[in-house]
Amino acid sequence: MKQGRSLEQIASVVIDNERNKRDFICDTRKLNMSEGGLEVQDIGGFALTDLAHMQIAQRVQIPQKYYDRMRSDAPHLLTNNVNHWFHENPETRLIRTLRGSCRAVLSNRYRVLDSYDLMNAILPKISSAGCELSSMEITDRKLYLKCLFPRIEREVSVGDPVQAGLIISNSEVGLGSVKVEPLIYRLVCENGLIAPDGGMTKYHLGRAYGEDAFELYREETVKQSDKAFFMQLEDVVDNLLKPEVFDALVNRLRESKDQRITDIPETLEVTQKRLQLTDDEHDGVLHALVEGGDLSVYGLINAVTHTSQSAVDFDRSIELERSAWSLLDMPTNQLASLN
Repeated sequence: MKQGRSLEQIASVVIDNERNKRDFICDTRKLNMSEGGLEVQDIGGFALTDLAHMQIAQRVQIPQKYYDRMRSDAPHLLTNNVNHWFHENPETRLIRTLRGSCRAVLSNRYRVLDSYDLMNAILPKISSAGCELSSMEITDRKLYLKCLFPRIEREVSVGDPVQAGLIISNSEVGLGSVKVEPLIYRLVCENGLIAPDGGMTKYHLGRAYGEDAFELYREETVKQSDKAFFMQLEDVVDNLLKPEVFDALVNRLRESKDQRITDIPETLEVTQKRLQLTDDEHDGVLHALVEGGDLSVYGLINAVTHTSQSAVDFDRSIELERSAWSLLDMPTNQLASLN
């Protein structure tokens, strides 16, 4: 598994973000985009992150390619376009800022479930369950916490042990829900495989806020609702750490060892399209598959998770670990091409 930062480093970032975040609810008619960023009426100006630009493009329905071209070559044209649609098609938006930058422009129904609260709720549960944090990172997009449960260990085949684990992820900027998913850790090569089915997903969707521009604070009723959600999350952790749940996942991997690969180039072509691999990732998977010597779907899955360790960033590493599981569910016609 790709390694990120230590728990102390992650905690430091999460605490600092909690102290320095500011959230605002306002009508887009009270927003004004300039070449310097985004002005919020009666509140102030903020620089725009790349993600915030992308979300603005989506909301005003400007194709991303054209938006990016205007941003680089004709910024005045871009601001005129955006401000026109801010006023012509008004919406109430949640503006999330951090240290003077607008990091997200979201729906006014977006439910704030921040990493500070998530970590405070889940870390004691992980510890009491006997889990060990093994890899974690916080990026501009998401928080990731991977933990292993050494008490549950099985063999996919003789000499190929795997351990049970979990990955917990959350985005504060609208790039995904709170997720708790099973994690399978292969001890012989330290690969991590995420099994998306069987986990828990909580979308950031709550009640709508009004139109007037105001700073958003956490309400006591919302905090109580969060408490109930985190109790549900603890129940999911307990369920995913049951031996029978892990046994079902391991059995699927055992079955994939019987699905043999006879045409490596065609197999890699299908895999590249299915997982949207870059050319470098394709070459990495090919090298790992040949080096591993296991020409089966199971060997292919391990080749993808091995390649994830050298991914360009932590976000992409997680995407590869999660998408590798989908190779177990390829349509019959694609499996025929592998066999």
